[in-house]
Amino acid sequence: MIFSYNWLQSFFKKKLPTPEKLAELLSLHFAEVEEIRKERPAGGYSDFVLDIDVRPNRAGDCFSHFGIAREIAAILNSKFKIQNSKLIEDKTLKTKDYIGVEVKHLQSCPRYTARVIIDVKVQPSPKWLQERLKVCGLRPINNIVDIANYVMLETGQPLHAFDGEKLEEKTIIVRFAQKDEKITTLDEEKYDLDNDILVIADTKEPLAIAGIKGGKKAEITHRTKIVVLESANFNQRIIRRGSKKIDLKTDASWRFEHGIDPNLTEIAINRTASLIQEVAGGRICQGLVDFYPKKLLPKKIKLDLNYVEGLLGVKILPQKIKNILKKLEFKVTEVRPLSKTHQILVEVPTFRLDINIPEDLIEEIGRLYGYTNIPSIFPMASLIPPERNLDIFWEDVVKNILKEAGFTEVYNYSFCSKKDIDLFQFNQKKGALIEIENPTSFDYQYLRPSLIPNLLKNVATNQSFFREIRIFELGKVFQNKKLREKRMLTGLLTGEKFFETKGTIDLLLQKLGISDIWYDEYQPTPEESKLSIWKVKKCAEIKIGHEEIGFLGEISSKILETLKINEKITVFDIDFEKLATFASEETIYRPVSRYPAAIRDIAILVPSGVLVEEVLNKIEIAGGPLIRDIDLFDIYEGEELPGGKKNLAFHLIYQSEDRTLSSKEIDEIQEKIIKTLEAEEWEVRK
Repeated sequence: MIFSYNWLQSFFKKKLPTPEKLAELLSLHFAEVEEIRKERPAGGYSDFVLDIDVRPNRAGDCFSHFGIAREIAAILNSKFKIQNSKLIEDKTLKTKDYIGVEVKHLQSCPRYTARVIIDVKVQPSPKWLQERLKVCGLRPINNIVDIANYVMLETGQPLHAFDGEKLEEKTIIVRFAQKDEKITTLDEEKYDLDNDILVIADTKEPLAIAGIKGGKKAEITHRTKIVVLESANFNQRIIRRGSKKIDLKTDASWRFEHGIDPNLTEIAINRTASLIQEVAGGRICQGLVDFYPKKLLPKKIKLDLNYVEGLLGVKILPQKIKNILKKLEFKVTEVRPLSKTHQILVEVPTFRLDINIPEDLIEEIGRLYGYTNIPSIFPMASLIPPERNLDIFWEDVVKNILKEAGFTEVYNYSFCSKKDIDLFQFNQKKGALIEIENPTSFDYQYLRPSLIPNLLKNVATNQSFFREIRIFELGKVFQNKKLREKRMLTGLLTGEKFFETKGTIDLLLQKLGISDIWYDEYQPTPEESKLSIWKVKKCAEIKIGHEEIGFLGEISSKILETLKINEKITVFDIDFEKLATFASEETIYRPVSRYPAAIRDIAILVPSGVLVEEVLNKIEIAGGPLIRDIDLFDIYEGEELPGGKKNLAFHLIYQSEDRTLSSKEIDEIQEKIIKTLEAEEWEVRK
């Protein structure tokens, strides 16, 4: 924002600091001065131009020379004077006889003030007025328009002058434009208007785009004899919206968009009328037409002086605080005797739109006191580590483990459709599922009872783009009418990956410090088999000790065909809340043996009803401490096998911590295991 140094000087009796020094003071206290340059126009006139970066919160009062002068006076602890408006009204002329004002939308125009001056003489402005406008970047036009612009730069209140003889029925109407209405502005530009744009109109057509630009119809010319002055306050959001819609920014719109004190309209219009009478002659009609239904009153804020010290970090004497606030034209009164409450009541002038809460007042106190006068002190605080959230901790651990295993995390919506419910045969008894009362679509009709459906949909959508898909989700599922929700960890792999998926689960649980892991073959009843999403004979319960925590299995062909998924899918579905209770950061240290391991395979034909756990227990007991690990890598049931039989294949890993095992030792243990298994009348296939 451009300001004239000489103009600012005119408000003060004593000499101001040099422009450079003044710039430094302003930059320290409320704004950055980007540039100072010296202008020497023709005729020997000289001035310094201050280009001040006024912050948006201070636009309401500091987009004006008055506002900057007020700041300078507060900083320098000096007094400044405002030019008095010496109005000489002609009591034989009444303003209401020349103009009437009607505001259609009260929210759009909180105040509209009008004055009338007759018998004016429109001509070029005097040199002093033209020079001040030029310094601030405005082009002189004529004395009436120039004075309106001058007062805008002086007070911050935009004004507009109409030729009173060009107004239909001597009426001004503030309304929104009608559809397809048009206006030609003072610069001969044509604009299409609509009902989002506020206009100033007469009874026939728009005269100006409110708060933005005047129209050609009622412009001031050398023939103008009756001047109708407008000084209004408009809703800042409406002006911003209208300015953006027609892509037109002006000095007036810039000020209205940031907000202006409604009480400024009368001050500005009286100042303008006074200058017009002085420069252009004419007679001022008595009185104002002033639409102001809801007067803006000063805000009152209670300020605790102890809080001032606590926030600024420095003790400032109460009298010093009150003096600072009074410099900024705040009125200060004590709530009670200061020694008791240490509170004062501050009345905020209406031109300070940025002051709303005690912290705003404290910022003003610190700014005028001087931030450089506040000593730098290291903060003193107790550093207390936050209470550990184990749910979040184990979530992060699990996600990192699966990420390192090549999985990608996905996030799906917490809803599913009726089609999903039917396809996956979820329990549809009353209260078992939670239906959304007002779903956004049929795809989001229920809260999901499982993560599996949406993960399979992810595969169906992406299978044509990837050779292999490894994804997982850790999220909530919702079950029964009591709105019970729990977190589940579900992942899947595409392809023939049953045992690879099992290895992933083993890796995950081992890294979570869980050791007692085993898999129990899932044997559903015939009725459950019909409803199960799992492929028959390709599903196992995941257990820790005697606690079942989830399932591992292949998805049934029927579901894959319905979803048009081309490959087999292996899924693990784990109750994360149970898993987190078993997880531990403590692990039993087991040194890496210096001696090599030996692997032998064994296949056993057992009745279909025999559990894998039973076979594992027999092998482990017979093998003794030299069996390092037992890994089930295949379960087979087919036509080649005798009826009611299944084949289990294991890797047996032999290793000693103190020696290299010989082939003879391993053969002896292997033979012992075989005899133990055959004693159960199971066939060991050699």
